[in-house]
Amino acid sequence: MRMSKLFVQTLREFPSDAEVISHKLLVRAGYIRKLTNGIYNYMPLMWRVLKKIESIVREEMDNSGAQELLMPFVQPAELWEESGRWDVYGKELMRLKDRHSREMCLGPTHEEVITSIAREGIRSYKQLPINLYQIQSKFRDEIRPRFGLLRGREFIMKDAYSFDVDEEGLDKSYQIMADAYRRIFERCGLETKMVQSDSGAIGGSVSHEFMVLVNEESENNAGENDVFYCTKCGYSANSNHAVSLLNSVITVGKYTKSEIIDTPNTHSIDELAKFLNIPESIICKCLIYVVDGKYVAALIRGDRAVEETKLMNVFAGNDIRIARNDEIEEIMQLSGYSAIAGFIGPKGLKNVEIVADETVKDLKNFVIGCNINDKHLVGANWGVDVELPVKIADIRLVEENDKCINCGSSLKVTKGIEVGNIFKLGTKYSKKMNATFTDKDGQEKPFIMGCYGIGISRTAAAAVERHHDENGIIWPLAIAPYKVIVVPVSDQDEIQMKVAEYIYNKLLESKVEVLLDDRAERAGVKLKDADLIGIPYRITVGKTIKDNLVEFKTRAGNIIETISPDDAIAKILSI
Repeated sequence: MRMSKLFVQTLREFPSDAEVISHKLLVRAGYIRKLTNGIYNYMPLMWRVLKKIESIVREEMDNSGAQELLMPFVQPAELWEESGRWDVYGKELMRLKDRHSREMCLGPTHEEVITSIAREGIRSYKQLPINLYQIQSKFRDEIRPRFGLLRGREFIMKDAYSFDVDEEGLDKSYQIMADAYRRIFERCGLETKMVQSDSGAIGGSVSHEFMVLVNEESENNAGENDVFYCTKCGYSANSNHAVSLLNSVITVGKYTKSEIIDTPNTHSIDELAKFLNIPESIICKCLIYVVDGKYVAALIRGDRAVEETKLMNVFAGNDIRIARNDEIEEIMQLSGYSAIAGFIGPKGLKNVEIVADETVKDLKNFVIGCNINDKHLVGANWGVDVELPVKIADIRLVEENDKCINCGSSLKVTKGIEVGNIFKLGTKYSKKMNATFTDKDGQEKPFIMGCYGIGISRTAAAAVERHHDENGIIWPLAIAPYKVIVVPVSDQDEIQMKVAEYIYNKLLESKVEVLLDDRAERAGVKLKDADLIGIPYRITVGKTIKDNLVEFKTRAGNIIETISPDDAIAKILSI
């Protein structure tokens, strides 16, 4: 392809609305163009990258025994009503009506559709196991789309679904997909870590995410999740699923008598601890949340933080947020109090479900809010001054240097970008949708299902997050839009243009994906664009051609050497 014909427009500056480096570079290098909030046009260079990723995914999925199909993007509401998700999925589900007022949705995922396909087409255990997959656009109406392709509303995804006769079969299918995912991301030039994760709206008993770890020191990194891991035993988990052993801290307070005392202007745990001259670990804080429209009070030790996904899962919720001040006021009035946040305690709360983190169970002579402004109860004990809630669960956010749950070593933390996930769905959908098969004994059994997703467009963006420098993108060779770019320094120099054309045509004859920058531009513009768009290898034909030499540059590492045109061609072909 000649650059003079390539439909691409590079920009001198980063877009003003971009926050992370992948978004900045993909727009500036002409790969994507914003259509509206969270929705992008994939320009020719970007489409080539996406097709490369799709090709790798297809090869590995086909080699694993999966079969490709294509399901509708628009789905009828009745399928979602069968699964029970129509009313609980949340506002991310884009709902619409057709001309006959039938309710539909734009597919954010396809569990219901694939289950209906299996229900209609698989009758016997002899047809199992089977794995069906598709590569297709999805739509989720994110409340705050950001980070370009990393959190858009429309995106390209590979989703696969396995059907087995029993849990043992699911275990095998799950492992086959995990192995395939490792190969896929390795071929895409991405080092990933498989971590335990929360199943979220998809559901199921077990799930893992494949995370691309990003450099926390780099500017504008897009690591969306904290990944906790153990270097000794290999344990790793997303922050919304991570568990740990607690380090030893003080859990018995200095107050031996329970009483309400003045604690003016102590709205935070830090302020309260300093005022009372006590460690934060003997304070029990009470935080009010709203889970699916219902009020929830979370009790946790003062030196720890609530992990909101864990808290939401205690109540099998789909949406969670911290309560607003007016909502706290409503709770207080209903309960006969008038306290504001910072002085709230669980005693006497009405219309509120209460859950306690495991960290508070061992507290003695502790400090807790008493629903009176500027006052706290000190010397409190469970069963005497305050009732320990019936609901006790791990709702704690793990912190770096907590102890590994498996081996006791200190946990480390880094940032990661999710590019793939796998779920053991079990019978979550097959039971509700009456999707069954006949087993070898003639009994009707629900399918045992698994679900496996890869974000195609997210993988491309993650590759940019992981592989770039101050000059632009550095595409891994396997997913680069073109492998080589040939740059004649001067389009007015007949010899340079002749040699550049020679190299270009020789590479084309050998089926190498190559660009020729034949534009009437300054040399500096051409070289900057070559670095910006991230082509892995550059052959520059300049003044040294009089000595039969060209400049050969490897974009990764910016390695430059001077060799003959034929040696440059041979080097590319050997690569």
